[in-house]
Amino acid sequence: MTEFVYFYRGYELPASPEEMQQKTAKWMAWLKDLSDKGHVKSLGEPLQPGGKVVKGAKKQVIDGPYAEAKDVVGGYSIIVARDIEQAVEFSLGCPIFEDGGSVEVRPIGQLELGDGY
Repeated sequence: MTEFVYFYRGYELPASPEEMQQKTAKWMAWLKDLSDKGHVKSLGEPLQPGGKVVKGAKKQVIDGPYAEAKDVVGGYSIIVARDIEQAVEFSLGCPIFEDGGSVEVRPIGQLELGDGY
């Protein structure tokens, strides 16, 4: 089995507390189903808007990230699947699609540190 990260993009905040409760219930049901089947390594966390970007050789710090709202990563989860096709298949049940959002599915590589770490 391989680990994959789901990056959730284009999530729209609910207009009311009731709508928030309904959306949260859909997300939790989807993730619980995957978890019950042994495919969730980490539920992940929502990411707050804003932040800082450090870039370039001079390590310039700027406010950000600046991106189209539909491209901002709003959260992530770590999923375990046989291969990327299965990971994509699991993502199809994500409630973010109801709002026109997207799930980026990326395999997680393994970093090997030397003896000094």
